[in-house]
Amino acid sequence: MNTRTRTVLAAALVLGIAAGPVVPASALGGARSVTAVPAYEAPDAEALRAVIAGLPDEGATAALVRLSGSDGSWRGSSGVHDLKTHRPADPDARFRAGSVTKVFTAATVLQLAAERKVGLDRPARDYLPQDVPATYGDVTVRQLLNHTSGLPSADFPGSTTEDAYANRFHVYSPREMVASATAKEELFPAGTRQNYSNIGYTVAGLLIEKVTGHSYEDEVTRRILKPLGLHGTSFPGTDPRIHGPHNHGYQKLVRADGTTVLRDASVWSATDGWAAGDIISTTRDLEHFTEALFGGHVVRGPLLEEMFTLPDASVRDYRTGDPAAYSAGLTSWKLGGRQVWGKTGGRWGYNTGIGAARDLSRTLVYSVNSTDAKGRETNEVVMNLIVTAFGEPSRN
Repeated sequence: MNTRTRTVLAAALVLGIAAGPVVPASALGGARSVTAVPAYEAPDAEALRAVIAGLPDEGATAALVRLSGSDGSWRGSSGVHDLKTHRPADPDARFRAGSVTKVFTAATVLQLAAERKVGLDRPARDYLPQDVPATYGDVTVRQLLNHTSGLPSADFPGSTTEDAYANRFHVYSPREMVASATAKEELFPAGTRQNYSNIGYTVAGLLIEKVTGHSYEDEVTRRILKPLGLHGTSFPGTDPRIHGPHNHGYQKLVRADGTTVLRDASVWSATDGWAAGDIISTTRDLEHFTEALFGGHVVRGPLLEEMFTLPDASVRDYRTGDPAAYSAGLTSWKLGGRQVWGKTGGRWGYNTGIGAARDLSRTLVYSVNSTDAKGRETNEVVMNLIVTAFGEPSRN
């Protein structure tokens, strides 16, 4: 991968949560908004095998990949189940999908909007007066979903990877996280900037519970997991384990003397992510979910376009000044001259991603057991998989 490609894509995937250059917000829905480009060629099996070859290495211990589309499909896996036995990685393994959870949460809120149980332009405080204070009374449901709410992040103990490991079994309450965030001043007036974070989706999870009278987990299961037959997908709740077959994830930690060590990160509470990042899934389930979602079988009618609509062009990224890249639940990239939509996620030991052309002519799902899944540097296997599947990123 050349230097320019690496720089652009690394910026788009920082912390395992993708952002990137996009077409104007007024251009809805991938293929309909981009000048005609050649169809995808058949999957390059040799190139894909080369991307995931040689695992485990310093950056990853396993990789699972599914690439599909109108031009054919490819399935691959590499690496090991764990670093003790060095058994081959299970290609059907479950893994922590991190912020891919947000796509399920957004789809559930949009279903509720279609049923007129939620208004996207209504203030979130209308539904959650005890959780959203008056100081944030103008933040709408849509702004929660597209990261333009201006809500700051919640506070967590410690600031380093080693602190996170020490607190890996801590159980966080969604309401306590929201209270921590809303006690602080807004980052910007709602709707004027975009800032990617988990907090909007934590509020959205509470909103789902308030409107339906059911737990967030039960409602997403009833609406999405069961109808689609996603039997390998689940919510861990307060259980720090991954139940069922899974390849171990590892996290690189720094010792007091400055040397590094790998720690098994497979058993790690995900309550800090909850409706923003705690789901467990498989590549098969995420591929099926992506195809069903893009095909209009999860969110139906006009509400589906919320997932393929970016904020107004005047809304820029709060930190970088780049064009807004996040819709309700998804992220937009420009890859290979085409618009690609998807979502990445990072939990300790696991990087996950889903991506697809709007017309499903190409889809990619991966799980890479990265040894620094939330690090500043994007995993090389992840970068190379995305470029091999969709083409190089471009700002044009």
